Amino acid sequence: MKKTHQFISIISISLLLACNGHKGTSDHSHDGSEPHSHSNSISHYFGAYDLKDENFGTKTKVTLTEDQRVMVTNALPNHKTGAFPNQGNPNTISTQNNTYSFPLNPKYTGKATWSREPGVALNGIKFEPGTAEVVVCDTGENYRVEALQDVIDLGLDFNHAHVQPTGAYHYHGTPTSVIDDFDNGEDMVHIGFAHDGFPMYYSKSGKYKPSYKALDGNREGEDCTYENPHQSMDLSVGGHHDGTFTSDFEYVEGSGDLDECNGITINDNYMYLVTNEFPYVGRCLMGETSGEQQGPPNGAQGQKPSITDLMNQMDTNNDGKLSKAEVKGPLSDQFSKVDVNSDGFISKQELEAGQRQGGQRPEGRKLRGGRN
Repeated sequence: MKKTHQFISIISISLLLACNGHKGTSDHSHDGSEPHSHSNSISHYFGAYDLKDENFGTKTKVTLTEDQRVMVTNALPNHKTGAFPNQGNPNTISTQNNTYSFPLNPKYTGKATWSREPGVALNGIKFEPGTAEVVVCDTGENYRVEALQDVIDLGLDFNHAHVQPTGAYHYHGTPTSVIDDFDNGEDMVHIGFAHDGFPMYYSKSGKYKPSYKALDGNREGEDCTYENPHQSMDLSVGGHHDGTFTSDFEYVEGSGDLDECNGITINDNYMYLVTNEFPYVGRCLMGETSGEQQGPPNGAQGQKPSITDLMNQMDTNNDGKLSKAEVKGPLSDQFSKVDVNSDGFISKQELEAGQRQGGQRPEGRKLRGGRN
């Protein structure tokens, strides 16, 4: 048994959720009479548990109500971390006061809903795969920076995690120490819960592959700058799509094993996988959520805004088309090109035609770097 489990005491293992439900079905029942295992997982993490680690100060308690899994945590990791603050991350890990509620009987909708914080690890540390860091080019292009890249030092440690200005430690990718600590010898390691209630796993063999591919061709943009409150640097964004930026990738349905949200149904149970490849942690949820899911700062999946998003954001008079005065950001520089009939307005059809011709969606202006 791993060292972390020495500090775990089980308050209750009634109402174990051994079956998560195929695509959210909830017609199974549990009378709590016998603990029974969930496929490839330590069963008691589907019940109530109390995780305390005196070495690291971790306090995470999970209780079950009739329809909710409630986690109360101080969000201190139960494992070693990198040194914080560091050169790329000036923040210090501090105690939080977080309460999360996850549906006990998740309902699969099949409709991807963007989520900035898609889930929480079993130890109470949140997953937040995207960043608020943006490279802005004088020629109008904007590129959202990925956390896992080699161009800008964001101070991530060996757990692919770092610290926000609030002191919140959080994972951007595979949580190495969590995987080690909760490994029960099976290929699939249960590491957390998504906010729609479905479990999150990691496959040690990497047998399930995401369905995201790097775009062909090269990026465009000149005189590009990255800024945060502590530094400013000029960057060249030219070259092939190597994964430095979120927009380097596109979802190609069926190209891998996992869906748009890095989810999959195995043995009639829907679940999310955290992977070593992009998107690392899914950027959306496929099930119903009780909490409000805010729209992404730069479009669904943390990538570029959809045509519908652009119309909704910019069409201030709701006439179904965009005037020169309504258009913002790089699209304003492309106005005459996108306005193919030269009537002084851009229609949704013209935006879609421009997307097909250019291979990418026109973008609105984005903010520069901030919280990551």
